[in-house]
Amino acid sequence: MKGKMIIFSAPSGAGKTTLVKHLLKNMPSLEFSVSACNRKKRAEETDGKDYYFLSTEEFTAKIRNNDFVEWEEVYERNFYGTLKSEIERIWNKGNHVIFDVDVIGGLNIKKQYGDRALAVFVKVPSMAELEKRLRSRSTESSAKIKERLDKARQETGFAGRFDEVIVNDNLEQAKEEAYQIVSRFLKEE
Repeated sequence: MKGKMIIFSAPSGAGKTTLVKHLLKNMPSLEFSVSACNRKKRAEETDGKDYYFLSTEEFTAKIRNNDFVEWEEVYERNFYGTLKSEIERIWNKGNHVIFDVDVIGGLNIKKQYGDRALAVFVKVPSMAELEKRLRSRSTESSAKIKERLDKARQETGFAGRFDEVIVNDNLEQAKEEAYQIVSRFLKEE
């Protein structure tokens, strides 16, 4: 079996992580690609499971060595990326890779892997709904929510560059749509 890639991208709060978790639970041939980052590990996180936690020096060395499929400075001096070794690790096990990545990262992966990758954009029905979802989390300040909404407006402009777009206005329908889209893609040769 030749490994494939499933890329899920969306603005924060659109539901991409929920959809990816649903697919991982229901499609055993998928394996999650763990990203690398240079931020501090939170108490509840595990290195190699949540992220590969690297120092800024380690991260920038890997950039220079071309060890990343994609990487981005998401916020100033805050790097995230996908290691080529992570993709190879998953393919060597006979699995397909599934990503939960930001919009630019998703487009960069798709550009490099072409037809071997399926890029799915998850949209919210409206910015008002997105704001409601972000506020209901109660995890961020109003300023941070405003920053996320501004970024979401920008990211939504890229939706047309993805292979598929799922509007997540009903979670159960979005889960089923994601399952059907990915199933079709994995059956293609």
